[in-house]
Amino acid sequence: MTTQPETQPAPARTYEVRTYGCQMNVHDSERISGLLDGAGYVRLDPAAEPGRTPDVVVFNTCAVRENADNRLYGNLGHLRPVKDKHPGMQIAVGGCLAQKDQGEIVKKAPWVDVVFGTHNIGSLPVLLERARHNEQAQVELLESLEVFPSTLPTRRESTYSGWVSISVGCNNTCTFCIVPSLRGKEKDRRPGDVLAEVEALVAEGVLEVTLLGQNVNTYGVEFGDRLAFGKLLRATGRLQDKGLERVRFTSPHPAAFTDDVIEAMAETANVCHSLHMPLQSGSDAVLKAMKRSYRADRYLSIIDKVRAAMPDAAITTDIIVGFPGETEADFEQTLRVVRESRFASAFTFQYSIRPGTPAATMDDQIPKAVVQERYERLVAALEEITWAENRKLVGREVEVLVAVGEGRKDQATGRMSGRARDGRLVHFAVSPEQAALVRPGDIVHTAVSYAAPHHLNCDGPLVSHRRTRAGDAYEAGRAVRTPGVLLGLPTIGKPPAQPAPTGGACATC
Repeated sequence: MTTQPETQPAPARTYEVRTYGCQMNVHDSERISGLLDGAGYVRLDPAAEPGRTPDVVVFNTCAVRENADNRLYGNLGHLRPVKDKHPGMQIAVGGCLAQKDQGEIVKKAPWVDVVFGTHNIGSLPVLLERARHNEQAQVELLESLEVFPSTLPTRRESTYSGWVSISVGCNNTCTFCIVPSLRGKEKDRRPGDVLAEVEALVAEGVLEVTLLGQNVNTYGVEFGDRLAFGKLLRATGRLQDKGLERVRFTSPHPAAFTDDVIEAMAETANVCHSLHMPLQSGSDAVLKAMKRSYRADRYLSIIDKVRAAMPDAAITTDIIVGFPGETEADFEQTLRVVRESRFASAFTFQYSIRPGTPAATMDDQIPKAVVQERYERLVAALEEITWAENRKLVGREVEVLVAVGEGRKDQATGRMSGRARDGRLVHFAVSPEQAALVRPGDIVHTAVSYAAPHHLNCDGPLVSHRRTRAGDAYEAGRAVRTPGVLLGLPTIGKPPAQPAPTGGACATC
C-alpha cells in the first residue's frame, strides 16, 4: 500500500478594488471587499507586497463625473499587457458606468472577465467563478435591485468611521443627473435594520456613522412615513451611551427638507451640526430648467432656520456653473445666494454634457470659455467666504476625531489631522512623545491658531487626548467587518472546518 503525498492547498487568490465617484460608490466598494473576503479571496496589501499583481482587479465606476468613460477605458488598456503576463488574472467592472454601458464594455475591452451593475453587487463572486470555469466573459446586469446592499457582508475601510446606507435610488428627475436611471427608484431600509447595522459598527468600536442615501430626507417614502428621517436621527441619539459619538448624513434635497429634521439635529446630542445641502444654482430660472423643485428663497429660508436652531452649524453645498441657458444674470443670482448662505465649503462643477440626460440635448449650451470664467469667479467668491468663516474660529477650542490620510503634508510639518464635529478639516501639532500615543480614531481637543480657506491649523499644545476603542482597533491593524446574509455563494481555496455534530439532534438530517 502506498501513501499519497498530502497536497498543499492552493494559495488564496488576491484582489484589489479601485473606486471612482461618490460616497455611495465608496460604500459599495466596502461591500465588494466584504463579498470577496467571504468568498475566500484576500485583499492585496501593496505596502506589504510592493510590485505584486493582484489575481482580481475590480473597477467600481462612476458615470456622473466628467470623462468617466475615458478614465475607465484608459485604465483597462493599461491592464491588458499586465493580464497577458499573468495567466488566470481576472478583471471585473461594476458600478454606474457598467450599468450604463453594459455589453459595450466587453466589446471595447474584450479582456474584461466580468461586468456587473449597481443592482447585483452580490453576484460578483459567482460571476468570477463562472468566468473562470467557462473561460468566457460574464455580463449580468439587473434593471432593479436584487437585494438591498446592506444585506451583504462588508469590509470597512475605517476603524473609527462608517457609512450606513438607509436608501438607494432616487425618485427625482433632475435634468443634469443620470443617477435615477442607473440606481433606480428609491428603496428604503426599515429603521430597525438601519439601527441594527449602526449598533454592529458601534460594537466594533466605530465612533462616527454617516447615514447615506441619494436623497436621505425622503427616507420613509416606501413605508409611508414622511417624518421617518427625523425619527431615525433621534433613534441614533439613543446609541450615544453605547459609544456612538457622531452622526452625519448626506445628502438631503432642499425640496423635501422639513423643520422636524432641523429640530432632530438640534436636539440630538450626537448628531453633528454639519449639513450638506446641494444648491446647484441660485437662479430660479435655472433651477426650473434643472427640474429642481425649490427656488432660491426656499433654499435661503432653510439656511436661516438651520442657523437659528444651530448657530454653530457648518453648511456645505454643491454648485453647477454653466448649465444650458444660464445667463450672466442667472450666474449673478448664484453668487448672491452663495454670499448670503456663508458656506463652510462647496463642491463646484463646470457643467458638461452627460449622454442620457435631458440636459444633454438642451439648446443654449454655454461656451467652454464662458463657463470657465464664471467658474473662476465662483471659486474666488467661495474662497473669500470660507476663509472669513474659518477665521471666526481662531482661538476657539475644537474637538477633533483623528483620521488617517487627511493631511498630505503631516509628516513634513509634524502635525496630525482629523475632522472637527462640524466637518472641518483640522491639522494639529503633536510633540514627538504625543505622536507615538495619538492614534487615528482617538479624540483630541485643541485650539485653533490659524485659518485657511479649506482647513484649520492648531499649533499649540493639545488641551486633551482621549484614547478610544477605535484607536485600539487601528493600532492593532484590525479591519472592521460587519456580517451579511450570504447564502449559496461559492468560495475559493480550502473549505472552512465544520463544527462536529453535537448530541440531541440527528446528525444526518
